Amino acid sequence: MAYDEGLADILRGDLAAFSGIEEKRMFGGLCFMKDGHMLCGVHKGGGMFRVGKSRHAEALAIDGAGPMQFTGRPMGGLVDVTDEALADDTRRGRLMALALANVRELGPK
Repeated sequence: MAYDEGLADILRGDLAAFSGIEEKRMFGGLCFMKDGHMLCGVHKGGGMFRVGKSRHAEALAIDGAGPMQFTGRPMGGLVDVTDEALADDTRRGRLMALALANVRELGPK
């Protein structure tokens, strides 16, 4: 398994109250989609949140969050998080709120 199933279960729990959630295997991990848009996910060593470019700096200020660099270059609007940050209710909650706000702005596909 390329990601921590326990962390995936934590995200499932966080998202259980929301409609329009799908799971897709992506990037060697598991991605959670809302209304057809990437929201968050887990991968080996942690996870990621799609917070959007307007919330990127705010997300990076959260301890344990850093730039997402799948290709070796930073990806704007996406943050990578350590497994410790993903397991922390407060930090994960702040990041999830930013990601949900981003998806609300995008509207359903």
